[in-house]
Amino acid sequence: MSKNKLLNIKDKIEGNEADLSLWNLTEVPVRELAAVSKVTVVDLSCNNITVITPEFCGLVHLVKLDLNKNQLECLPEEFGHLVHLQHLDLLGNRLKDLPVSFCRLRSLRWLDLKDNPLEPGLAKAAGDCLDERQCKQCASQVLQHMRGLHEEVEKIRQKKLQREKELEKKREAKQREREAREKEQKKREKAEEKERRRHEYNQQVAAQAAQEQSRRRQEEKRRRSGKSTEKLSVAAAPLTPARRSVLRLLLRLFLVVSLGLVAAVVSCRFTELSLQSVCSDLNLLLDQSLSWTRDQRVLIQDLIQDLILDLSASARRLIEATHQQFTANN
Repeated sequence: MSKNKLLNIKDKIEGNEADLSLWNLTEVPVRELAAVSKVTVVDLSCNNITVITPEFCGLVHLVKLDLNKNQLECLPEEFGHLVHLQHLDLLGNRLKDLPVSFCRLRSLRWLDLKDNPLEPGLAKAAGDCLDERQCKQCASQVLQHMRGLHEEVEKIRQKKLQREKELEKKREAKQREREAREKEQKKREKAEEKERRRHEYNQQVAAQAAQEQSRRRQEEKRRRSGKSTEKLSVAAAPLTPARRSVLRLLLRLFLVVSLGLVAAVVSCRFTELSLQSVCSDLNLLLDQSLSWTRDQRVLIQDLIQDLILDLSASARRLIEATHQQFTANN
């Protein structure tokens, strides 16, 4: 609106009423009306208004509103904000239905919806509106009708919200299940990884133990081979001339003593000297020795076999040691 029109609007205000009818308006001068807060009655009839903007519903102080004979096809959803509205004239427009928020107009006492292409349910609630009583009845019945629609819409909205909540719960449950599966999968993978590392560790420990055991066996074998070789080497070492002389002397002494003993035994056993006391003691000693020898024959045989086995093993070790030395030298 221009400044001149704003002045004209003020000129059209008388007390708390603003008469803007027959101005050929195509839209409501909301800003100009909002600037005059004392206006509670607005007459916008007989214009070419096609739409009521949501901003118009901010004029909550309005008590009476006349919009008859315009080109309105619908009212904004915010129309229910006009909670102080008591008188509403919508005759001769193109309205088919009303916004659900219309049920909030609890102060509405008078309503005229004649000459509008209303949907059947709303038209039945509105009635004919031919007189004051019917217009009051129209306000009551339309409010009741809109409350029913509001309840249905609210039920639908609640059902929709309930479905959305259920869907959200299902999505959350699926998400929790998926997270639980992923967590379990990660836990299982960690356990498998740990078991794999444990198996590898045990294999490494076993391999190290086997290597250590093999090393110890080789060292023990080398040590034994070294001792056997050393013993055999010492045993096989050539005798010095002094040792040879001592061994010859001991051997001659042993032979002389053995021959003397044999001669004494023969003399005491097969000659007349056997009657002598000395020979009797010697013969008794000889008989006891022979008897003990016969009794210990099995033990002597075992000792001889063990001696032979020890000698065989020593000979074998000596041969192996000699072969190893020979191989090492080559």
